[in-house]
Amino acid sequence: MTATASEADDRIIRESGIDARIALIVQPVLRGIGFRLVRVHLSGQNGLTLQIMAEREDGTMTVEDCEEVSRAVSPALDVDDPIEKAYHLEVSSPGIDRPLVRKSDFVTWTGHLVKMETSVPVADRKRFKGKIAEAGEDDMLLERDKAAYGEEPTVRIPYDAIADVRLILTDDLIRDALSKNNRERKEAKKRRGEADDAPEGAEGGAEDEIEQEL
Repeated sequence: MTATASEADDRIIRESGIDARIALIVQPVLRGIGFRLVRVHLSGQNGLTLQIMAEREDGTMTVEDCEEVSRAVSPALDVDDPIEKAYHLEVSSPGIDRPLVRKSDFVTWTGHLVKMETSVPVADRKRFKGKIAEAGEDDMLLERDKAAYGEEPTVRIPYDAIADVRLILTDDLIRDALSKNNRERKEAKKRRGEADDAPEGAEGGAEDEIEQEL
């Protein structure tokens, strides 16, 4: 990843290898149409599947948004051709039990349960489960779900040590995610001058995605 691309990527958890190369291609395309990248992942699912997870700056992502992203990134991927074999392109929203990739994600979801892996041992562990107790500038404080004998109930984990972290689906998370999504959609509609005719809680519950074969 070039220095310019790295500076433009405000994520603290990023891809490596072929995934990083693909992220470098699609990020400027996404920014150009008002979206931000959450994650890129190339897997062997259904032969070969490229998953691009994205969202609008306000955190919303509809099926129509997924279609727009798919139409925009496909030509860029065709030109650079980072994947030698035929593959399925899957564009999706982060979903409720989403990965956290930006500092702002940790702030937004403070108080919720996460599972986490670190790239290096932290407090003699590389896997953690617990609630985000605090989201600081350089690290986060995790309140362990079940501290083992002799372990401190909380552990401070530097952001640059985190390899992967995502929310765990709980009743509290579902309630807060639906409330947050509904609020953000209403605010987005107001900014666009659209009427809000959806009933409370009717939008944004499921993960939106669209898939095509390339």
